[in-house]
Amino acid sequence: MFRRFVSTVCVEYVNSSSFSLPQGSMLVSGIQPTGSFHLGNYLGAAKTWHTIARKLDSSSQMILFIADLHSLTVPQNYSVLKRQRFEAYASLLACGLDPAKVTIYHQAALPEHTQLQWALTCFAGMGLLNRMTQWKAKAGVKTEAEIQNELGAVRLGLFAYPVLMAADVLLFNATHVPVGQDQVQHLELTRDVASAFNKQTNTKFFRSPKTLMAPANKILNLRDPSKKMSKSDPDELTKINITEDPTSMRTKIMKATTDSIDGPLTFDPEQRPGISNLITIYSAIANQTIEETVSQVKDFSKRDLKELVAEAVVKELEEPNRIYKELVASPDLLHKYSLEGADKARAVASKNLKEVYKILGMDMET
Repeated sequence: MFRRFVSTVCVEYVNSSSFSLPQGSMLVSGIQPTGSFHLGNYLGAAKTWHTIARKLDSSSQMILFIADLHSLTVPQNYSVLKRQRFEAYASLLACGLDPAKVTIYHQAALPEHTQLQWALTCFAGMGLLNRMTQWKAKAGVKTEAEIQNELGAVRLGLFAYPVLMAADVLLFNATHVPVGQDQVQHLELTRDVASAFNKQTNTKFFRSPKTLMAPANKILNLRDPSKKMSKSDPDELTKINITEDPTSMRTKIMKATTDSIDGPLTFDPEQRPGISNLITIYSAIANQTIEETVSQVKDFSKRDLKELVAEAVVKELEEPNRIYKELVASPDLLHKYSLEGADKARAVASKNLKEVYKILGMDMET
């Protein structure tokens, strides 16, 4: 599916002592501003980022951003979006990411993102963009016939947002990008665009960023494990937010969908998605492989498994819950952290954009 999948580094055991990154690494990633984090955001992104950040040496840097410009690719309640942007920012800090060690900012605070995006669109082929699957999913088109019929109704921002993602990464000349499976294809496009730029300008300016895969599988809907956990689901029993009280968390886990299959508990996402989802949640919290968790719980009853997972979730989210509530009660402090993060990010971004403009003959030097 992907032409250069060898460039992917699959970090299945990111918590192990053997995991390391080269000196001078630059890691970049972002997350959509959907408000306070749910369990899927925490285990799929924030926990992984926190683990990686603790393993970086002094010569390396990690930059994380709230992808608020990306949120504009689909209709929004714009009066709510500002609040969600800062709730997402507070969530990152609450999940253990230290703004003194990790640069965290709002994407919209740096116009350099869209400045580089425009330059990169001039090196990105329409064919590459047309093959991207994410915009098709968001636009609700699946077949080639639907794409041909509906393409005219697809907004340009949605169609071209993979180029903005490429700009997000290349703006900092990243060496590694921690992402989930659904974004791997966009990192392939990023490498294609970087290669096209270097070839056409006869330079080696952009590095080819490697993909760091999140160690946890996708966290699924607690009531319907055929779907991923989502903040937008109107059924509160389908998701767990880091802002919830312990009783609510336990209740949702105990009411989670499982199955009627007798015998040992097994990990089988196709035949046993509910059980597999609970195993995934516990293994991510316990920093275990799926195999280690299955060995631990295979002789449990379904109720025993739910009680184990519920206790683990409550304990894991206790600290993020407390810190989040303190942060949202201090909006001036959040704003201060956001501005400081933007200033640190801008110091790197403006330097790289200046070099890109110089390569393209767009600088003002004589």
